[in-house]
Amino acid sequence: MSVSSLLLAGVKWRCFPVLLESSLFQALLNSCCRKKSTSAEITSSIDACNEKTKVPVNALDKLFSSEQQTSILHVLNTASNEELEKFRLLRGRKATNIVVYREKFGPFQNLESLVNVPLFQYKTAIQVCNSILCPETGRKKRQSQENQHLKKLIKPDIELERLKAINSVVSIAFGTRKIAWAHLDRKLSVLDWQHSECCRLVKGTFVTSNYLEKISPVIAKMPKADFYILEKIGLSIQNSTLFPALLHFHITEAMLYALLNKTFAQDGQQQVLSMNRNAVGKHFDLMLGATRTSGKEVVKKLLSESVLRAEPRVSFPSDKIVRYRQLFSATEQNRVEELYDSLLQGVAFFELVVFDTEP
Repeated sequence: MSVSSLLLAGVKWRCFPVLLESSLFQALLNSCCRKKSTSAEITSSIDACNEKTKVPVNALDKLFSSEQQTSILHVLNTASNEELEKFRLLRGRKATNIVVYREKFGPFQNLESLVNVPLFQYKTAIQVCNSILCPETGRKKRQSQENQHLKKLIKPDIELERLKAINSVVSIAFGTRKIAWAHLDRKLSVLDWQHSECCRLVKGTFVTSNYLEKISPVIAKMPKADFYILEKIGLSIQNSTLFPALLHFHITEAMLYALLNKTFAQDGQQQVLSMNRNAVGKHFDLMLGATRTSGKEVVKKLLSESVLRAEPRVSFPSDKIVRYRQLFSATEQNRVEELYDSLLQGVAFFELVVFDTEP
């Protein structure tokens, strides 16, 4: 049954928002989610399905009505690679593999043939079919997952709309001697990257006025950005020997929050966020058990790629690359972990928080 005959027959569906201004998606405007019971059956089938279990012949087709099969096949057989990628579950190689498969073997005759496409197993195929029929439901579920994901990465909570609108951030890492920052835009171009000595505030008494005196001039050097991202260091309070350092980090963090949130009293909008340090370490494979190792080698690689690749992961100012390389010499005395951390945190923030929440 063609889509046009479905429309003439007056088949009524509930939830298929227009994702693209194309005839393909206009044709599918009224072709989604006929019954709640069908959705429940599909969900239970997903939960019951084991990838290693032998799947009965045509089991996938039996999960959907003939009208639903027609709608799904219409998308699979006519959508371009770009249109397929509008569905989140079909981004990247999956969309490409669908196009390559139908070019090689012809149009999909049934839903069961979807499992023959590389990267598609039975459970994956069900999820993809469901997302084609009900993208709105998938979007709400994805937003919930994204919110949980963000809560593990950054504090305090921030609206997704504000994150998606970010143009640049200043990523800040601080230790017992230095404060470093990296200013990056959403193209991952480094606009500014430096560090400043901040004396040894951790020694002696923790006088607040001393922190204000030492940190204020450092903040004055920082460029303006949409958000300021602070490195959140997780030190155990159980180890009493670490208490002076822990107290120092908390005071410094509080000072940065107060001084950088310049308009908070007027609009109540957070401009300063703290990001989980170990999450950044995992993103760059820097974790050794529960311990994070140095990011020096990763930064050196990013610097090299910025020169050797036409489209590097991170772009650096061409007139400063030599100076950066000299700064990262092999001698121990030139180790500036805060500088490495500030850059890697900025990159991870865009890749894990901003880009991953975009539709």
